[in-house]
Amino acid sequence: MHIVMASDHGGFQLKEFLKNQLAAAGHEVEDLGPDCARSCDYPPYAAKAAERVLAAKCLGILICGTGLGMSIAANRFAGVRAALCTNEFMARMAREHNDANILCLGERVVGQGLAWSMVQAFLETSFAGDRHQRRLDLIELFDRR
Repeated sequence: MHIVMASDHGGFQLKEFLKNQLAAAGHEVEDLGPDCARSCDYPPYAAKAAERVLAAKCLGILICGTGLGMSIAANRFAGVRAALCTNEFMARMAREHNDANILCLGERVVGQGLAWSMVQAFLETSFAGDRHQRRLDLIELFDRR
């Protein structure tokens, strides 16, 4: 599976860990940066990843200190459904019920083991459709972009 990843300095170490885990599991990882833990702003990385996820029709993972900033920035793009998750159940439901295409994580909130479990749950879960699609369609009606 092709997966796009990006972070800021607050999520850099977790991005590197997850990137290695994903590659070892046989996934193709596209790392959009940064390439070091030097202080940087998250919005450009979120934007780059959101655009790439939409263009490649793939899934993405964004990481900052809390995951909040990345989720807010990514959700500014029409067609992106970025979900901030803190446990495996949320990661599974983000895909199954909300057809999320970007998983947002907070390096300062979750440890590496839990983060890896959430990534696996996110990637292994499919969108259920049916009544959930109807709800996504309703959300689109309110899009004011």
